[in-house]
Amino acid sequence: MKIYTRTGDRGDTALFGGGRVPKTHPRVQAYGTIDELNSFLGRAITQVASEEIRDRLSSIQHDLFTVGSHLATPPAREGRARPPLPPMPEARVAQMEAWIDEAESELAPLRAFILPGGSNGAAELHVCRTVCRRVERMVVRLGPDEPECEAIIQYLNRLSDLLFTLARLENHRAGAPDVEWRKEESP
Repeated sequence: MKIYTRTGDRGDTALFGGGRVPKTHPRVQAYGTIDELNSFLGRAITQVASEEIRDRLSSIQHDLFTVGSHLATPPAREGRARPPLPPMPEARVAQMEAWIDEAESELAPLRAFILPGGSNGAAELHVCRTVCRRVERMVVRLGPDEPECEAIIQYLNRLSDLLFTLARLENHRAGAPDVEWRKEESP
């Protein structure tokens, strides 16, 4: 099988399970941004010092591929069944909450807004967090057209919380302080 098909040369793409839409379609934007988030996570894994955090991020990467497959598959319509897909990683939401609680037990209480930065790994995780929030907004826009929309939004919302917390944990373990926002008055 060749990597190029030429079928998208005019600006449209095939959805899993049938149908074609413009590459600007909200569904394509959403699963494309899931892919972008997955790529940024791959880069973050190369920068994060903690093996435990790297392992957790690797699990998330596999989840995101599943989430992307659901977003790339339109709802079933009359005369067209939805193809079988791997199950949504809904149980991961509770696991991410446990990871957040575990990390927070090691961290000082949050007393200020945190700016992206600190160690290289933490800065990369903050980039992942912002891309995660962007894709969450895209999925919200899909709304009722997406059968698993509610589960995907919950997953992404918790993931962004986890990425923020892991960025703080990465800074803590690296001995790098979080970058706190200072409200400075204008001259």
